[in-house]
Amino acid sequence: MIFQEKTITLKDGRTAILRAPRPEDAAPMVQYLKDTAGETEFIMRYPEEVTMTPEREAAFFEHLAYSPFDMMIVCEVDGCIAGNCQINFGNKIKTRHRASVAIGLTKAYWNLGIGTAMFEEMIAAARQHEGTRHIDLEFIEGNSRARALYEKMGFRIIGVKPDAIMLRDGSLRNEYLMRLVL
Repeated sequence: MIFQEKTITLKDGRTAILRAPRPEDAAPMVQYLKDTAGETEFIMRYPEEVTMTPEREAAFFEHLAYSPFDMMIVCEVDGCIAGNCQINFGNKIKTRHRASVAIGLTKAYWNLGIGTAMFEEMIAAARQHEGTRHIDLEFIEGNSRARALYEKMGFRIIGVKPDAIMLRDGSLRNEYLMRLVL
């Protein structure tokens, strides 16, 4: 599924482009994923666990372009990848009423309105996708910034996986499931 490009104005006055990923984004996207994984404990992997190659990432982008069940949005600011998000729609009879979302932003671009803009687009896509009734996401305990964004967008906690995440230091954190009913 291809996202139709949009331009937004950030809170600091800069312009950002929300768009579908392009083949030339593959190598920068791999680096972006490594960078964001190293900036916070709230990403589901550590930088060394980002093992995809630019070639595999480019193939994934091609898959997205032709999939009726998946869409990715890349946020570009000043020629750099600032963030990305993805929505996946259920493609089986028993799950086609569900969608799931994931989002990430480089720390330098936090609090500029990118997350809100990307969520608005994912929610709009879900509302247009036939049969979708709700959107789910997960977040790690302690990620109060993300939780506030998700709640602002209408998501509510519906479940918890106790001690689902173990950090390098051995400490455990809960993982929360949130849902937006459309």
